[in-house]
Amino acid sequence: MRELSVFVDESGDFGEYDYHAPFYIITLVFHDQNVNIQEDLVKLETELSQIGWPNHCVHAGPIIRSEYEYKDFTIEERQKILKKLMTFTRKIDIKYQSICIEKKNISDSVEVIGKLSKQLANFIKNHIEYFLSFDSIKIYYDNGQVEVTRILSSVFNSLLDNVEFRKVLPSDYRLFQVADLICTLKLIELKMNKHVLSKSESIFFKDVRTIRKNYLKPLDDKEMK
Repeated sequence: MRELSVFVDESGDFGEYDYHAPFYIITLVFHDQNVNIQEDLVKLETELSQIGWPNHCVHAGPIIRSEYEYKDFTIEERQKILKKLMTFTRKIDIKYQSICIEKKNISDSVEVIGKLSKQLANFIKNHIEYFLSFDSIKIYYDNGQVEVTRILSSVFNSLLDNVEFRKVLPSDYRLFQVADLICTLKLIELKMNKHVLSKSESIFFKDVRTIRKNYLKPLDDKEMK
């Protein structure tokens, strides 16, 4: 039996266009359960413990923006946390795909849902042999936005017969946190290309070269083209 785990995270909302949040992104991380990543997981847990964050659920966006539980920590401390998850992501054998739209000139949420659904459907069709090679496909999502749940359900169920859906908490799976990290980095890339990085993002990453070299380039080989 071959089982594919799909961890899903999103960035943005289905409301009206806002120049502060112009993009909507859905990121899917694919892990073949026949590929054992336990050793890498143990190493990640050990390294997080060594820097004072044992059993911590890593939230990439708040780390970068110094929000919530990270607000009282230095930029160096926050960078250490993100780098540990980035190293883990780089080393493990996973694939991913991000679908995204710029909400400018899109009339309403119905159009957003339609465009995202079409992108996801085209992606699955273009890789149908890959998906059909698995006996079971389990999709893990926290049901954070009902529109995303509907997109995933309608598209996957219309194209594949072996799909199950699991509602999860981000703290339950490191690969869910990887999906969050990749989704955040894809947003950073889009904003960087539009020259609209926020002050906190510019401070955290220091410069465009660092973003490309240390965060975006390592993801290239993992993206399903």
